[in-house]
Amino acid sequence: MLHLKFKKKIYKSSPKLKANCKIKMSTQILDELSLYLEKTLSPDPNVRRPAEKYLEQMESNENFGPVLLVLCNKQDLALHLRISASITFKNYIKRNWKVNEDCQDKISAGDRQSIKSSITDMMLTSPEQIQLQLSDAISIISREDFPEKWPNLLPALVERLKTGDFSVTNGILRTAHSIFKRYRHEFKSNELWTEIKYVLGVFALPLTELFKTLMGLVEQHSNDANAIKIIFSSVLLVTKIFRSLNAQDFPEEFENNMETWMTHFLNLLQYDNHLLKSQSEEAGLIEQVKSQICDNVSLFAQNYGEDFADYLPKFVTAVWNLLTSTGLETKYDLLVSNAIQFISVVAYRPQYRALFENEESLKSICEKIIIPNLFLRDVDIETFEDNPEEYIRKDIERSDVDTRRRAASDLVQALCSQFEKQIVAIFSAYINALLQEFAANPQKNWRQKDVVLFLVTTLASKGQTKKYGATKTSELIDVIQFYESTILPDLSDQDVNNFPVIKADDMRYISTFRQQLPKECLINVIPHLARYMTSSIPVVHTYACHALERILTLKNPANNKENLFATADLQPFMPHLLSNIMNLLQPVTGENEYVIKSFMRVCIILQEAVESYLDGLINKLTSILNAISKNPSKPNFNHYLFETFGILIRNIGQKNKALIEKFENNLFPIFNYVLEQDITEFIPYEFQLLSLLLELHDQNVPSVYFDLFPFLLMPALWERPGYIPALTRLLQAYIQKASNTIVKEKITGVLGVFQRLIASKSNDHYACYILNSLVEHMPSQVLSEYLKQVFILLFQRLTGSKTTKLVKNLLVFFSLYSYKYGANELMNIVESLQAGMFMMVTQNLFIPDLQKVSGNLERKICAVGVTKILAECQLLLSNEANMKVWISLLESLIGLFELPEDTTVADDEHFIEIEDTPGYQASFNQLFSATKREPDPFQGQIPNAKIFLAKNLENLSSSVPNMISQLLAQLSPGGQNHLQAYLNEAGVQLR
Repeated sequence: MLHLKFKKKIYKSSPKLKANCKIKMSTQILDELSLYLEKTLSPDPNVRRPAEKYLEQMESNENFGPVLLVLCNKQDLALHLRISASITFKNYIKRNWKVNEDCQDKISAGDRQSIKSSITDMMLTSPEQIQLQLSDAISIISREDFPEKWPNLLPALVERLKTGDFSVTNGILRTAHSIFKRYRHEFKSNELWTEIKYVLGVFALPLTELFKTLMGLVEQHSNDANAIKIIFSSVLLVTKIFRSLNAQDFPEEFENNMETWMTHFLNLLQYDNHLLKSQSEEAGLIEQVKSQICDNVSLFAQNYGEDFADYLPKFVTAVWNLLTSTGLETKYDLLVSNAIQFISVVAYRPQYRALFENEESLKSICEKIIIPNLFLRDVDIETFEDNPEEYIRKDIERSDVDTRRRAASDLVQALCSQFEKQIVAIFSAYINALLQEFAANPQKNWRQKDVVLFLVTTLASKGQTKKYGATKTSELIDVIQFYESTILPDLSDQDVNNFPVIKADDMRYISTFRQQLPKECLINVIPHLARYMTSSIPVVHTYACHALERILTLKNPANNKENLFATADLQPFMPHLLSNIMNLLQPVTGENEYVIKSFMRVCIILQEAVESYLDGLINKLTSILNAISKNPSKPNFNHYLFETFGILIRNIGQKNKALIEKFENNLFPIFNYVLEQDITEFIPYEFQLLSLLLELHDQNVPSVYFDLFPFLLMPALWERPGYIPALTRLLQAYIQKASNTIVKEKITGVLGVFQRLIASKSNDHYACYILNSLVEHMPSQVLSEYLKQVFILLFQRLTGSKTTKLVKNLLVFFSLYSYKYGANELMNIVESLQAGMFMMVTQNLFIPDLQKVSGNLERKICAVGVTKILAECQLLLSNEANMKVWISLLESLIGLFELPEDTTVADDEHFIEIEDTPGYQASFNQLFSATKREPDPFQGQIPNAKIFLAKNLENLSSSVPNMISQLLAQLSPGGQNHLQAYLNEAGVQLR
């Protein structure tokens, strides 16, 4: 018999330290925490994970943060443990410094003040490895407290700049950079600009003076190796800070000193010193500084063109000279990439067209900058062979923003935006020449073919997204013809390991232009892709899987909700596809997310057709899940593995209920382990799959689910924000399938969960989901004694903290309640709380906010519920004032039918996004395959809500002749027209 075990406690407490108490500073405490820090460095997850959880539990103890800082500064402690303490401290700050109003503040006011008063000086006097962590912690604190709650931070840093100690200076600059770098990507707002203005007022002029001082020192110490390196490390940080402080706007403080900054930037681009050049493959300080300057002037060329116009030609010349004199070594990659990006920024802008329109200039750029930087180097081939994950990450995932190839590709597209015909003509000659070189000696000149494939892909694609591939192509290049003449012959090669880079390029071409290639071409390429899955070269078989997966995402142009490929399209290739993909899902090939993702997509298309292969598929997938559960390391692979399980369970379990037990027999032992070991990464996925399995059962729910239910109500589980969506989903499944048994017995526990969630702005919608399921599935007599208290809690929350999200969910709940129990029951229970309250709810919630309800099912529930209120609540027809409310409510209902959703939110509303959860938690990732399929609460009895309204108005009109017609005459002309259309559709005439 299967069992799902569970633990009574989420954490095991230390016998010495307890949670929620004050830690007293002592040698014993420092030694004990040092011991746990040592354990967190263990490669053994059975040692490491408990230590990590223990330290996380201790975060609720007062004085924990200050004690960690003491460990960071403890001179007699081993450096690796001091570094570990600094990392733990930074993570503690990251998890807990920002306080969510739904959660308890784990850091006392005293600890906050103690940390802020000591961390800056400690950071400035610590070894560099610790300084980096503490600097990041200061940045996290400053994001919440700076400048209002930490007004002395920046003045203190500026004051310490005067010491002349470069270790202190660099610590200050590093901290300032970590605080200010968010300005590069923050959305513009008055609050942000107020902060930046304050920062500029305190920091801009000292930064400018420091920069001038540093440039003077560069000249003085050019021959002193140690001094020049320290000076340039400061120069690098200054250039980074300059970029951040100018990211949002061009401030007056820098505008007044623009000559100083730009002159020194230009000098630095032209500066050379052999003492600063890197002797390794890592970029040296001089390369980093020049790279950052290229980034800075790109910003000015892009955003502040008028102010930068006088300097731009000089920088174009300097950057051109830099590009033509810089070697191909990897240490120059970022510099070359940023330099090319600067040229691209300039080339995109029509006002600089004159700099490029000369034919010789264009040819020179193509020949001297673009072509050389498109060729793969030996180091790139080494990455392809020895580090395929890195190669794939840069190529498929387009994380190659700092690579030469990506920069050269961007420059091609920038030039094409202004000179497409000329550029295509220039490169056509190069393409023909490169292809001839390849044909003359393929084994020696295969890199030429690689450049051709990359270049054609770049030239042809004028718009591209990860989801859709190329969305717009050049009219000057025939994508289909190139596929047939060049790509398909390559893929027809029977040797799957021959010319692996070129084969990868071919499959990337297919992925990129999948929207443009006809379905016949794509079907014909599938057997080739299946064959290349057998390649022993990781990049090749990964690209084959990726290309197949991308092809199978295509939608039918005639019906965008349908897949382009149907089950019948894949069935001829099914044995080879499944076999080859399964062979790749081996421990030796690693956790390859593209392989599992392609398998997931194949299962989506094949649906129940995979049933004959089910035993082998389940055995393989469960063995993989069992292996990775010991030490989850690749989130994307994990997600798609669980997604695949969900797809198989849904597609096969729905058609053949007898096979549900097969999934349970294989999965439950692993689920046991996940719960016992508290593997937080997998628990939300487990709950979603359990929901799906439970919902597929008929009413006879296996006892194993009954054993688990009490565990799901434990408060400790609901304290983890990442668990709440999946737990709610599972709780709803229980209510749907076992409302008369275990849920009935544990109803107070379920309502306790509701009470907890409704108090939270982040989670109140989950409380409403649970409540809706109870109303829909629980016998009314079970709920009746608790309903008044439920309504009290709802109105208390509404009064104390009203948000649009809460109002929308309450309207759905009130409407569902009105449908299930009757509108008069809704009125009576609301009136029992306070006389006249039902009319207030109608006037202040239903009428103004009904239009804000979103979701087709939710809007239909509201339409039916409001119809019941209009038709059944005699209170609304009891006097003239209430009749006006009745008319307004009907007008709102017609608006719900005819108008788009109202998405406005009150300006003064403090609305918390659902995803805004504090600190580090196991994040919730929705499994598409386990999404709750909303059942029809009306059991097919109300196919059309408009006709339902018309029929109910007919019945009401019969009971109160003439009154309804008189009231309807007071509707707006538009409302009358829409309502008459509903009456006509229903074949109804009112009396």
